[in-house]
Amino acid sequence: MPPVPFEEFDEAGSSLVVLADDLSGAAECAALLPRCRAIDLDPAAPGSPGRTRVIDLDSRRSSAAGAALLVARAVQRHGPAGGRLLKKADSLLRGHFAPETRAFGEGADGLLVIPALPAVGRTVRDGVVRLHGVPLHRTDAWRAEPGPPPRSVAEALGAARTAAVRLDGIRAGARSLEHRLRSALAAGRAVVCDAETDADLDALAGALLSLPRTVRTVGAGGIVAALGRRSAAGSQRTRPEGRITGPGRPAPQSPRPVAVVVGTAHSGAAAQIAQLSARGAQHIALPAASLAAVPRSGRPAAPGHEHRASVGRAPYTSPGSVRLPAPVTVFSIAPTGTVDPSAAPRLVHGLCRAVAGRLPPNADLVLTGGETARTLLDALAVTSLLPVVQVHHGAVLCRTPQGRRVVIRPGSHGGPDSLVRMVEALCPDRDCPDRAGATP
Repeated sequence: MPPVPFEEFDEAGSSLVVLADDLSGAAECAALLPRCRAIDLDPAAPGSPGRTRVIDLDSRRSSAAGAALLVARAVQRHGPAGGRLLKKADSLLRGHFAPETRAFGEGADGLLVIPALPAVGRTVRDGVVRLHGVPLHRTDAWRAEPGPPPRSVAEALGAARTAAVRLDGIRAGARSLEHRLRSALAAGRAVVCDAETDADLDALAGALLSLPRTVRTVGAGGIVAALGRRSAAGSQRTRPEGRITGPGRPAPQSPRPVAVVVGTAHSGAAAQIAQLSARGAQHIALPAASLAAVPRSGRPAAPGHEHRASVGRAPYTSPGSVRLPAPVTVFSIAPTGTVDPSAAPRLVHGLCRAVAGRLPPNADLVLTGGETARTLLDALAVTSLLPVVQVHHGAVLCRTPQGRRVVIRPGSHGGPDSLVRMVEALCPDRDCPDRAGATP
């Protein structure tokens, strides 16, 4: 089957509208959809009819009730336009998964739930999310969350009535899969779909597009990627920035400082920072007590107490003989030994306000964690982003309307070299080489 534009999957003027719960998820989706031209940080911003859109609702930072209200308002605003609606959800079921899904499903003619993301080892078998084959509830992936992980997708959905389509149904052929989905939807249930491979997701994408547009989908980046693969061939955002053509300003050709802001509590962050520090980046770890006292703008209330974890005096260099001309500074929250989920939003806010107060106007950014990215960009009054290139899965280079370059990534994505690769993507004057052992 030749590639078909989203606009031609259904009646003329139809489109895909993705509603994301945080900015890193929105950027991930935008990079996977060749026809997406912007990430809107304002849910009320008008869009062109019949065009693919990705909108960051920033609902992860809200209360459960507030998140549900944000989703309901977005559905009311964008649903009548006639496009397909897809709610981007966390592949590990974090955030306000149940209340947002309930709000998203109101008024729909059915709901598909497809949380698998095989590209980073997150699959669904027998209705259970698995991380590299291990059931989610037996991992530490929820270590920074306020409660225990759900034992299944159905449990994460709370009181919702669900039906399941297991792997044998996904792989039974297009007609059989479509029939199974239609039968389950006719019973008025949310349909939880297994998937372990991209081929499984491709099958689901094909079946989804055979269903009425009034059937909505809740899913992770995996199903978005499958829809992107079926869309028209276009500018694939998987190449170095210098080779990208299309809308947006040309890449700057002079060296620019780079601020790397690591707000995630993920256990792999320390190793990622260590790789940057080993190449000469300066690492400033700000103590939690100082960040908790940060006012609405500016630096921490107790300056001078930051811990310079690694002051690299040599120029920052990538593997090999190429030297990066821009100085690189990493900001993070100093480890406290334990993770207090209730304190995390306040600390991230403090970290971002502290960085915003120190940031040169020409600095480019590397941001990990959706909350971190959104908080800092809000402080800089950024209301939209142009997706430019995917550095690795989930890590997306974007550009602001003012020309600042920003690489955004979910906190839990990427291997030990992730931050190195993200910084390398900001080099305008060379290709970023593929390196042996690089993680997807």
